[in-house]
Amino acid sequence: MSNHVLNSKLRPQTSKLSQLPGFRLLLILAIMLVGSCGLLLNLYRLQVSQAPILQEKARQQQMIYLRPFVPRRPIVDRNGNVLAVDRRVYTLFAHPKLFKRSKQEIAALLAPILNKSSTDLETLFKQQSSGIRVSYSMTEDVADQIARLGLDGLELIQQYSRLYPQQDLASDVVGYVDVDHRGQAGIEYSQQKLLERAVRTLRLNRAGNGALMPDQIPEGFLHFDDLRLQVTLDSRLQRAARSALKQKIKEFQAKRGTVIVMDALDGSLLALVSEPTYNPNQYYNFDIGLFKNWALADLYEPGSTFKPLNVAIALEAGAIQPNQLFNDTGSIQIGKWPIANYDKVARGMINPSQILQHSSNIGMVRIVQQMKPQVYYGWLERMGLGQKVGTDLPFESSGHIKTQRQFTDSPVESATTSFGQGFSLTPLQLAQLHATLANGGKLVTPHVVQGLFDSKGQLYWQPRFSTPRPIFSSTTTQSVLEMMETVVSEGTGKVAQIPGYRIAGKTGTAQKASPTGGYYSNAKITSFVGILSVDSPRYVVLAVVDEPKGNAFGSTVAAPIVKSVMEALIAIDKIPPSETTIPVPKN
Repeated sequence: MSNHVLNSKLRPQTSKLSQLPGFRLLLILAIMLVGSCGLLLNLYRLQVSQAPILQEKARQQQMIYLRPFVPRRPIVDRNGNVLAVDRRVYTLFAHPKLFKRSKQEIAALLAPILNKSSTDLETLFKQQSSGIRVSYSMTEDVADQIARLGLDGLELIQQYSRLYPQQDLASDVVGYVDVDHRGQAGIEYSQQKLLERAVRTLRLNRAGNGALMPDQIPEGFLHFDDLRLQVTLDSRLQRAARSALKQKIKEFQAKRGTVIVMDALDGSLLALVSEPTYNPNQYYNFDIGLFKNWALADLYEPGSTFKPLNVAIALEAGAIQPNQLFNDTGSIQIGKWPIANYDKVARGMINPSQILQHSSNIGMVRIVQQMKPQVYYGWLERMGLGQKVGTDLPFESSGHIKTQRQFTDSPVESATTSFGQGFSLTPLQLAQLHATLANGGKLVTPHVVQGLFDSKGQLYWQPRFSTPRPIFSSTTTQSVLEMMETVVSEGTGKVAQIPGYRIAGKTGTAQKASPTGGYYSNAKITSFVGILSVDSPRYVVLAVVDEPKGNAFGSTVAAPIVKSVMEALIAIDKIPPSETTIPVPKN
């Protein structure tokens, strides 16, 4: 009985234990099912959802896109003289730990080639065991001399560098490129797209061993065009202008100056010089303020050089006649503002020619008073005052003029504008406006880019500029030119006379405006604008010199510069003498 009882007690326990293997099986099956579902979901995510992303990552790991360095296009002047070009240069590195000859021997061999002291080179080699930069920007000739030595432990790294063979001659126009070969000033900056050659990207596949193989080589991959950017500058005239400007800046201890030579027929600039300037080969050694050409970036009040343009406005508007007389009283009162001639001399009844000859402020006020202020203001707007000229050089500033309401509400505004004060423009815009007097009355766009030409001189691309806008009639401009001629033959511009040539011109000696209002008592801007020639007008030459000291006037500082530049222009372009000339008075 006891055995029966024991068996009866043990039987239910045996039944429970027999159920455990089935539970475990179900648990394992469930885990496997969940794992399989997770694996399937992950496979779906990898194969379907994220397939494009993963394929792109794989392509990026297996493929490399290479865009090789391509030299920039050269820049040349109108005669093909090189102003900027890319050249191969080399950097020399030394790894003394690899030297098989003594440091002293290697230094002695390199010294005459690098034009350095052998002692200095030996000291340099002792600084570290590898990666010493010994010299940079070396020419190919110098690099070849070093390579021929066959010395272990020397490494030559080739790269391209932008070279400006004329140095500072045309830096105001050409500009420079930085270490990344990107233009930062001048046409190197504004014409970046024209100067960069187009190049196709090469695709490389990475093989299993890590080697790179080209997937395909685009047709013409290693062929570059031979185009070069040609500018309107003439290096000979540019050199003459810079030399004349430097001389006067030094003589009168001036702050700065600029000379502009423009072909009035199309607006092309034959010379554009600013001083002081910089050497683009070593731009990093110069003040960044020099990188903006102040001839088009800075504003100034033109003073008396604007008077001929006001005479042209009055003639074109029908407000005056060429021989009309005006009473120059020496000084007048406009409201609460006294206005006087620079010498305070009263010249009585004088005509427009005499007003320009003597640079009479009172005479100019009388002329402008013949027009209603709103009519006069409309002409100033039509000429583009307060706007940019739209040149292809960078960093140009817009001129400044009062609003129409400010201008018309105060009668003194018209009066001061008549002799070139109370508004501002750039020297380049003044040259553009005087070009209207030289070309029969059309407003042209000043520019320096002539086009892209191949090595045979064939035109590939040419810029398009806005159509010249008519401002004055040819009758008006010819009358004003003849008036300006008397300034040179009889008036304040006598120093600009060139025997055999009829020169039109106008001097300017203006008080320098203060940024806070009013004018500096001890600072002035002198200028002279000349037009060559009266009988066949084509060239405008403007010289502006800022803050000259001593006996400084437009006639003593700027006019001699213009004369010198015009003489160079006559020689370079072989301009024949005028058919009829006004005799030059003997001193």
